[in-house]
Amino acid sequence: MHLIAPSLLASDFLHLEKECKMVNESQADWFHLDVMDGRFVPNISFGIPIIEHIRKVANKPCDVHLMIEEPEKLTEAFRKAGADHIIVHIETCPNLHSNIQQIRALGMQPGVAINPHTPVEALFDILEDLHHVCVMSVNPGFGGQVFIPHTLKKIRDLKKAIHERGLHVLIEVDGGVTVDNARSILHAGADVLVAGNTVFKSPDPKEVISQLKSIEV
Repeated sequence: MHLIAPSLLASDFLHLEKECKMVNESQADWFHLDVMDGRFVPNISFGIPIIEHIRKVANKPCDVHLMIEEPEKLTEAFRKAGADHIIVHIETCPNLHSNIQQIRALGMQPGVAINPHTPVEALFDILEDLHHVCVMSVNPGFGGQVFIPHTLKKIRDLKKAIHERGLHVLIEVDGGVTVDNARSILHAGADVLVAGNTVFKSPDPKEVISQLKSIEV
């Protein structure tokens, strides 16, 4: 069964506790938390203090997506804030294997994200060390973008490599996921759907999460 990870970047920050409780009560599996530094991506979102507050309410794993330069300098701080998973970008980590080892040593599950222009083959040498791969299906930095169709081929190629190696690495897809395109994304091989605007801008977020969760491939 695939997993649903609502992205709180699209939530109502004036009522963040209420939004977190909605996710707790829904069929969602993870909280997806996007951290942006204004350097790696042209936007700034939220950081450690906000995650600390989310963690006080969240009763599901917190999947923390670091869209930041030099993530190794803050990895331990994010663990203390309550991260269960840490996703770093291959584009910001010249010593990626070391980053992954650090995340595991701190007791968290490591994920690596790849931008739309980055070939999935760049991950093949470290696949066995990962808990999940976050395939960016939009350019990182802003919510509300349209899904890039070429992502489906990247998902298929990545799934093939994972199966050929006999691994149990999850494929997470982040960006432009909707109720309308979710089936094709899952059919390509995705295991985790990150959904921001699709969930939080809906009149009934819990129902949208239920619809995404109930899709059969």
